[in-house]
Amino acid sequence: MQAPDDITAVRKIFRIGIVLLFAATACTTTSTVSDREAAPSLVFPPPPDIARFVFERTIRSSGDVVTVDRDTRWRQVLTGETSTAIGMAKPFDVAVCQGKIFVSDTVRRSVLVFDVPNGEFNEIGLSEPGELQKPLGLATDRECNLYVVDATARRVAVYDQQGQYITAVGGRDWFDRPSHVEVDPDGRFIYCVDTGGVDSERHHVRVFNVSSGEHVRDIGSRGTNPGQFNLARDIAMGSDGFLYIVDGGNFRVQVFRQNGFFIKQFGRIGVSGGQFARPKGIDTDPEGNIYVSDAAFGNFQIFDRDGQLLLFVGSRSESPEPAKYMLPAGIAVDEDGRVYMIDQFFRKLDVYRPAALAENQGYLGAQLPAQ
Repeated sequence: MQAPDDITAVRKIFRIGIVLLFAATACTTTSTVSDREAAPSLVFPPPPDIARFVFERTIRSSGDVVTVDRDTRWRQVLTGETSTAIGMAKPFDVAVCQGKIFVSDTVRRSVLVFDVPNGEFNEIGLSEPGELQKPLGLATDRECNLYVVDATARRVAVYDQQGQYITAVGGRDWFDRPSHVEVDPDGRFIYCVDTGGVDSERHHVRVFNVSSGEHVRDIGSRGTNPGQFNLARDIAMGSDGFLYIVDGGNFRVQVFRQNGFFIKQFGRIGVSGGQFARPKGIDTDPEGNIYVSDAAFGNFQIFDRDGQLLLFVGSRSESPEPAKYMLPAGIAVDEDGRVYMIDQFFRKLDVYRPAALAENQGYLGAQLPAQ
């Protein structure tokens, strides 16, 4: 039987725990509301121009998306248990489908899955037969199947919506330095960029049939002429069905039909808006605009279908603040027009919302209450 002093101590600890729990909950709620009310939105372009994008959030770990239930919160307060959030080690690329954010991580050797609408997190590629060695470029099809470039295995691995391994195409005989991948919406053909190198002639895009694994064609060759590549980087398929490819060593974006027919190019080396210094990632939005990240500028630039600069977002910085970047890499635009950009140095993913889209709209807004 416990002594009266012990019982009193337990009751005191219990009361303190309750106070701390309610205080933590109140502080969390209050700070969230006050921050939104007190801090002006970070918008692009800044006033007095009409805002086109709003900085929405930064994701660094599973703790930024996983929903903590009441029992877990009680246990953490009463026992002092700390969070076991899984953070990014060296993120490379990002793909998004219906609110699921996929981030490849070359140090963790997996794809991190941030399921924002459901408040869940998991990893893909940790076990055979779909174990990943060095995941780089990512892409998704209409059904949210995931396509992952494995640079070490020199293949593209395919997983279903639940992260279960389906198949792989390519292999060591097919690539020198595979880096990025795109897939048509129906998941029939993949377009994998082989970046090549100084001693390689494989500066091109290899096309494979997903179901059969058959090599269909190559797009481009090494060189500087239209339709040729020098260290190709990333690839995206626009709503027009065209392929948009970052030609890094030639400081331009080239546009092709899916059959490999060259259409046009835009961009050149320089330090002014609309030019490129170290172009890395690329994607397109539902309206056909093109987004290109640049590691030297520390931003992403938005172009229209004709290659005319519309806007740039972000700036280079040694501080990991919102919209500040040291080494931006992969970029993605989701079905609602939200933009996601990786920074490898700061190990973060920044998310931007179109100004015309309310915070609680779209797949990422599904977990928020209506206003």
